[in-house]
Amino acid sequence: MTASPSSGSQPQRSQIRLEYPPNLTAQYVNATLLFQSTSEIIFDFVQILALPNASRARVQSRVVMTPTNAKMLLKALADAIAKYESAHGEIQVPPTLADQLFRSVRLPDSEGPEEQGEQGEAGHE
Repeated sequence: MTASPSSGSQPQRSQIRLEYPPNLTAQYVNATLLFQSTSEIIFDFVQILALPNASRARVQSRVVMTPTNAKMLLKALADAIAKYESAHGEIQVPPTLADQLFRSVRLPDSEGPEEQGEQGEAGHE
């Protein structure tokens, strides 16, 4: 958006032209892993494939942002979800969604529940 010359003391803003590369492809993801440092928020967008006897999770994309930009994304997502819910009704999220999605996901070089001695919800499997 460009400010008009009669706008007084407001700084002039230039337009940003958004370009999409011709080979851009959409990635379906159904989980996100988040990490942070003092200067970055890292989003790993993951696709979990639940197959009989062969479930797996693959990172489809990684996005790194400053904490300020991540907070602006949080606000934009909250606004978009509010608009969606006002048009389509409240999105119902099961209380154990994170457990369902991440129970079997292990990061490289980390111990899973089996190695840590954790047991199933009933205390044994």
